[in-house]
Amino acid sequence: MNRRILHLAIPSIVSNITVPLLGLVDVTIVGHLGATAYIGAIAVGGLLFNILYWNFGFLRMGTSGLTSQAYGRKDKDAEIRVLVQAVSVGLFSALAMLILQYPIERLAFRLLDTSAEVEQYAVTYFRICIWGAPAVLAQYGFTGWFIGMQNSRYPMYIAIVMNVINIVCSSCFVFLFGMKVEGVALGTVVAQYSGVIMAWGLWFYNYKELRGRITFRGSLQLIAMRRFFAVNRDIFLRTLCLIGVTTFFTSTGARQGDVILAVNTLLMQLFTLFSYIMDGFAYAGEALSGRYVGACNLVQLKRAVKALFGWGVGLSLVFTLLYGIGGESFLGLLTNDTVVIETAGHYFYWVLAIPLAGFAAFLWDGILIGATATRFMLWAMLVASGSFFVIYYCFSGATNNHMLWLAFLVYLALRGVMQTLWSRKVFTLKYLQSLRS
Repeated sequence: MNRRILHLAIPSIVSNITVPLLGLVDVTIVGHLGATAYIGAIAVGGLLFNILYWNFGFLRMGTSGLTSQAYGRKDKDAEIRVLVQAVSVGLFSALAMLILQYPIERLAFRLLDTSAEVEQYAVTYFRICIWGAPAVLAQYGFTGWFIGMQNSRYPMYIAIVMNVINIVCSSCFVFLFGMKVEGVALGTVVAQYSGVIMAWGLWFYNYKELRGRITFRGSLQLIAMRRFFAVNRDIFLRTLCLIGVTTFFTSTGARQGDVILAVNTLLMQLFTLFSYIMDGFAYAGEALSGRYVGACNLVQLKRAVKALFGWGVGLSLVFTLLYGIGGESFLGLLTNDTVVIETAGHYFYWVLAIPLAGFAAFLWDGILIGATATRFMLWAMLVASGSFFVIYYCFSGATNNHMLWLAFLVYLALRGVMQTLWSRKVFTLKYLQSLRS
């Protein structure tokens, strides 16, 4: 079981780590153009697209759970039906984004407080990169489908190739053809379409037995789409709660001054690093739990969960130890501002608690998505998000960064606790059999 988990988790971890490289490459290239406004434009544009695409994360997660169950049942028709549904919904959503791009642009830059020069370049970046939406959202469907088919290597290959193409194309457009922000944006779009073309090619050449099973009319009928939307509705609402908490965390820190904002941003990098690792094991949980739920194999499902939590506890202890020994030195690599580093020391013990407080939430998210028990995941997120705001407003008195971190840790821990309690309803033969009916 551990070998299966690592076979799925390690490629997913590599893929996760490569995701921020697309934005980092863009920033690095414009950072050599001689104007800080270029960097600000890429940062603002990248933030806007992160928010837009984050809302469509259900296309990957829901697809993974439904596909892995079909894989466990050995239901070839259901496997291809989920892929058709995911890619079709992704393309339809992208079309809506393209049609509404101007209202989205105006609303976004009304909310974002930037200088006129930064906004000018960011608008240019946005108007080019928005045309990559069909590629991005279709690729979400392919990525979830590959993971559901117990294949996390293909998403890793795609992510690596996209980064190489982005570096080459963006560099050529900027340094050879004299383009600036528009060159970086164009390079990003080329990389995105290269990624989805590669995903389609890998599917086309390696899943030949499924080609003849494609039926668009049958896949996209209302009855066929009902379960797809039911699962993804819960994931979408859960994502909104996640965005609400993280946005509030950032904005509340910003209201406490530039130093606290910088401190929280740096400390959150340690949480982000931990999340990249745990997300890889969560993806393994999606694939394995869905497979065993689909096969109605309760024994293997429980074995997979037990093994995943063994990895979760072990990695949490390792990260706690690493952060305790070298965390402050890591902050020194990110900034040389002595005031920020000194202030971060007052809050650093909150970061030490994050791995053990948060690992269960990551793992259960993956396991419950694979089991398509997304309603339990949503309820846990609603309770945890509510506790986050209650703790902060009831106990902070005034703006208090310690209470902000305490609320965040309780939010993470409570998600794991609630999902652990509700998992008893999932790990029953009755529940597994109900999914087959």
